[in-house]
Amino acid sequence: MRLNFQVKLANFEMDNPLMLASGILGMSPSTLRRVASSGAGGLVTKSIGLEARDGYSNPTVYVDGYCSLLNAMGLPNPGVDRVVEEFLDQDFKLPIIYSIFGSSPEDYSQVARKLIRLKPYAFELNLSCPHVKEVGSLVGQDPKMVYDVVKRVKQCVNVPVFAKITPNVTDVVEIARSAVKAGADAIVAINTVKAMVIDVDVMKPVLGNKSGGLSGPAIKPISIKIVYDLYENLKVPVIGVGGIQTWKDVVEYLLAGANAVQIGSAITWRGLSVFKEILFGLRQYMIEKGFSSIDEIVGGAH
Repeated sequence: MRLNFQVKLANFEMDNPLMLASGILGMSPSTLRRVASSGAGGLVTKSIGLEARDGYSNPTVYVDGYCSLLNAMGLPNPGVDRVVEEFLDQDFKLPIIYSIFGSSPEDYSQVARKLIRLKPYAFELNLSCPHVKEVGSLVGQDPKMVYDVVKRVKQCVNVPVFAKITPNVTDVVEIARSAVKAGADAIVAINTVKAMVIDVDVMKPVLGNKSGGLSGPAIKPISIKIVYDLYENLKVPVIGVGGIQTWKDVVEYLLAGANAVQIGSAITWRGLSVFKEILFGLRQYMIEKGFSSIDEIVGGAH
């Protein structure tokens, strides 16, 4: 049986539905090339801002005993001008999506206008970082602000715009609807979940920033439910993120309604081989179930 792993997001196609998630190995051309040769279908950079940012003081990452991560990096990045210098004329052989953040619609649009020189396939708007106030609390949790940011970026670029949304709100679908109304071409769901761990010996939070964002298998059921709800309520593609470790996790997201998925924390434990391992399992599943394309699986749980 000839299997078709290709998926379409907005106006471009990927050879398979697996993408590198933002925040993992995505701030230098060399590391992105390593991911590109590992079996991924698309790449997402770390989030890029208008100015250079050091991020928070250590410790910034905590690994718990259940294969989940708690992090509060603080969006460290060299600033958009430096990124343009380093990435100009680089060819990654795969669709590359630049993740951007800001504290206002104008910030987002300025970063996008500068990055357009790099010929991105799309922009992913980080509207949802749970531990940086100006990106999480003041942007992604306000439907009007989400609308304004997406609208402003859409007005100044000619490539697809994806909105990465937060689970840390009462009505996630309302936030996503605001993004789509403003012109978002896809929704990325979800960013990390607000969380904290306290060290009982030193009697203080383990992270330098005290609280952070939880990722990994612990948040997968939350993300699956949100992807399922978005599929029922929206007409744009949904990209699922959160807790993917195996091919079964990918199939679960596809059945919930995701058109593609992003993989992040699994690389911490399993390395870049995770992409090819998942594709192998996905191939076997499709043969067993008689599916010839990824599209036949999407939304199957509905």
